[in-house]
Formats: sequence, C-alpha cells, structure tokens
Amino acid sequence: MKAENEKTLKKGRKRDDATHGRCENQPTEGVKMTRRLFAYTGFSLLATTFLATTVAAQDITIALQDDPDVLDPHRGNSYVGRLVFNSLCDKLVDTDENLAIVPRIASEWSWSEDNTVLTMKLREDAVFHDGEPINAEAVIANLDRAINLPESRRAGELSSVASYEVTDEYTVEITLKGPDATFLSQLSDRAGMLVSPASFDVEASGAAVCSGPYSFVERVQNDRITLKKFEDHWDAENYHFDTVVYQPIPDATVRLANLRAGDVDFIERPAPSDIETIKSESDLVFQMIPGLGYYGIVFNLNNGERADSPINSDPQLRRAFELSLDREVINQVVGLGIYQPAYQPFSPASFAYNPEFDGGGRDVEGARQMMKDAGYDSVSFEITYANNSLMQQMFELVQAMSAEAGFEVSLRPVEFAAYLSERTEGNFDAAQTGASGRVDPDGNFYRYLGCESAANPGKFCNAKMEEAMLAARTVTDDAQRKAYYDEAQAVLKEEIPTIYLYYTPNYYAYTTDLEGFTPHPDGVIRLAGVKLAED
Repeated sequence: MKAENEKTLKKGRKRDDATHGRCENQPTEGVKMTRRLFAYTGFSLLATTFLATTVAAQDITIALQDDPDVLDPHRGNSYVGRLVFNSLCDKLVDTDENLAIVPRIASEWSWSEDNTVLTMKLREDAVFHDGEPINAEAVIANLDRAINLPESRRAGELSSVASYEVTDEYTVEITLKGPDATFLSQLSDRAGMLVSPASFDVEASGAAVCSGPYSFVERVQNDRITLKKFEDHWDAENYHFDTVVYQPIPDATVRLANLRAGDVDFIERPAPSDIETIKSESDLVFQMIPGLGYYGIVFNLNNGERADSPINSDPQLRRAFELSLDREVINQVVGLGIYQPAYQPFSPASFAYNPEFDGGGRDVEGARQMMKDAGYDSVSFEITYANNSLMQQMFELVQAMSAEAGFEVSLRPVEFAAYLSERTEGNFDAAQTGASGRVDPDGNFYRYLGCESAANPGKFCNAKMEEAMLAARTVTDDAQRKAYYDEAQAVLKEEIPTIYLYYTPNYYAYTTDLEGFTPHPDGVIRLAGVKLAED
C-alpha cells in the first residue's frame, strides 16, 4: 500500500487490468515522441484525437464494507448486494433523492379505480446483457420467477400479487389480491429487477444475466466484483465508466487507507472516528445524509433447535437484556454522535414513527431484577455477526454492558456470506440484524418480521402482529396506516423478537476527482451522471 503522502493523480487515469493498480496521468517518452512526430509532419489534429481517446477511458473502484451474497436479485439478501445490483440489474421503477417513484424500464403506469390493477407500459429500447429484448413477456417471466422460485427472497415482497398478464408487446397488467400501498416501492428494488429469461435455466457464472448499465465480468470471492459498461443499455450515455470494480474491505481503517493511497476511488461507511480526518483532507470529499435504516439484534425464536435456549424462550429475559444496554453509549462510543438511538423499526423521518414506543434509558438493577423474576441469576447466549470493524466494536460494547446485569454473552464473528447462511439455517441464538431502509415503512417491518417473509431469520410469527402489518398495506392514508403499525408495534414491544439499537445515516468518502454523485436516503450508490473530472 502506498504511503499517505504519496497519493496518485487520478484524473483521466486508467487501471491496469492485471493488477487493478493506478498510473499517474503523465505522458510516457513514447507518447512524447509521438507528439513531436505528429507536430513535425503536420498531423497535430490526428495526434490530439488519438491522445484524447486514450485519456477518455475511465474506471472506478468502490470499496464495500462486506462481500455481497449471491448476485441474483431474486435470491440476494444483503445491503451491499443492493449496491452492486444498482449497476448490474435494471428495474421497472426507481426512487429519486426525494423518495419519489420515477420511471426506469416502465416508462409510465396507472392504477384501476379500486387500486387493485396496475398497468405498466415499458420502454421499447431496452435489452438484456445477452441481447434479448426486455418486453412484457420478459417482465411477466421475472415476476413469476421472483414469486415462485423456491429460494426467492422476493416472494414476501410480492405476496399481494394475484395474477399478471401481457396485454401487448410492451404492456403488462398486474392484478393484486387487494389494494397494496407498498407495491410500487417494492418494484423500485430487487423485486422489480429484471433477469434475462433465457438464462433462468442456465447455471450462473458468478452473477445473473441482467439488464443494467454495466454487465458482469468476473467475481473473485472476498476480493472483487468487476463489471464493464453495457454499450447497448438504453441510458448508456449517462454512465461514464468503462469498468466498475466493487472491492470488499471489511476493516474501515483499511478502506480509508486505500482511498487516501489512490487504490480505490470511493468508500461507503467509513469509521465515524475517521470523519474529521476525511473532512480535513483537501483531495477527499465526505458526504452524509439521514438514512432510512437501522442496526440491531434479532433473536432466533422459531428457527431450529437453538430457538429453545432461555433467551429465545422468554420475552422477559429479552426485555431484561434490552434494559442492560445503553443506546446513547453506543451512539457516542461507536458512532461518535452520528448513530441516533433506535427503539423501533421506523426512523423519525417516517410517518409510521411513534415516539410512544421509544424506551427509556439503561436500568441495570431493573434488568437484574427482571432476570431474577424469570428464575435466573445469569443467562448465557451467543451473538453471531458479520466480521467487520464496526460490528466488532459494537458487539464488544454490548457484551460488556450486558455482563453488568448478569448476561454471559459470547461473540461469534464470521465472514459476511457465512453470517447470512448461519442465520438462514437457524445456527444462531441471536444475531446482527439491519435494514438499509426502504421508501415505504413496510420494507423495514414486514420484510424482517412477517410470517411469510424469507428475510425473517428468527422465524418469529405472531398472528395479531401479522394481521396489523398486512392491513397497513391495504390503505393509502398515512394516518390509517400508522394506526395499524401502532397495533403491530404494541405486539413488538411485548414479544421483543428484535432489539433496535441505532438508525443508520448514509455516509461516504471519495476523491475530489469524482463529480456528479448524489446520495440517496435508501443508501444505494447510483452511478448515473458520475464521472472523473476533466483537467
């Protein structure tokens, strides 16, 4: 790694494909000779064209906190996966920086009077990476796959769909079982992403054959994911990089060191302790906006044998454990003041947020007494989490605080892919949980605690809470929806399947040579309009 004071010039630079290294934008002796020769023979215009073409190629490397899981939008289930999918797989609609639904593959749409039939007209110039057209038949095939694929993570998000049909080559009609206020927002994420139907039955070579502005090149697990520009994308002129490399670097300090050295161009989630350092450096940019997500702890209440442990069998013990934790300490020690304490799945920016469900402060004596009332002097259990510097710091703090109330918490950090797998298989007592944040509050709630949701690792299921969450989908008035969410949160407070710890801001650091980046509340990195500045 280069020393801090040996930063490379990045404008107009090209990455060596073999090493992913960087080279300074300085002419070689051969190029100097070429210039002299062209000038001497009178072909200066041709020389200028040649050199401009050489410099114009642009690459970008983005450092991620974790290595994504499977690169298939119907099966993927990680936040960092969403960051890659936004370049790899196009979708029916998207959200802008103000959370408004905007067109992508669907150029326009309309609802029936009873809000149960959605008609979407598709743009006619979009194709998949294999050259197959994106038409109504392809959209219907993707909906069918997302709903019915046995390992699909999208089935719960599309559970309100009753039927779908092609009405002409570029028009689809989707009929719902009843009104669903969340449906368009579901289509703005992985449930609305499109994979080439011609590839459904073909073993993927590292990623699905998708439809986005960049196509898949290679994946080296825990090292890099490489994409290249898809020249036939309908909006190709708005994407300026020839190559996009996503590089997982779990240690936030190492991510920043790579950025300062010029080995990466953009990092997500730098360490809060490094923010002032980043702000002080003239060739780096720091950006942070409020997010929609959270981090917390999910308990295994109904997923295999480990659901039988004391902490998972008695909500009173989970309440005692929650009382032993001080969220403001986590905010100050881990987040240095940027991790606002969370007690519920909805951030204060959401209409569904209700301050009445925010808890009080830490009460160690109360936690001890509650544990004693439940028949225990101490309770032991294990927390499984993704092995990165941020989660390590947070759970060490959780371990220390809860120990003062009599909890003996052991920590099990594992690689990110293994963490996801262990949760799915039920091989955990308690585990890290987090939501990157969805436009609609349903995406922060039902997705993680709904009875039929594939993203519910603890398999918690409560009929009263399920009824309220599903009812919130059927009305469009925010006040009515909030009333249903309040009913569901009342159950949540009683059962405690999840403990929410803090809300997540979206924050990034990148080189000043990058221009055109706009952060979005959902945390997804969008590369449209982003490019390296020209000298």
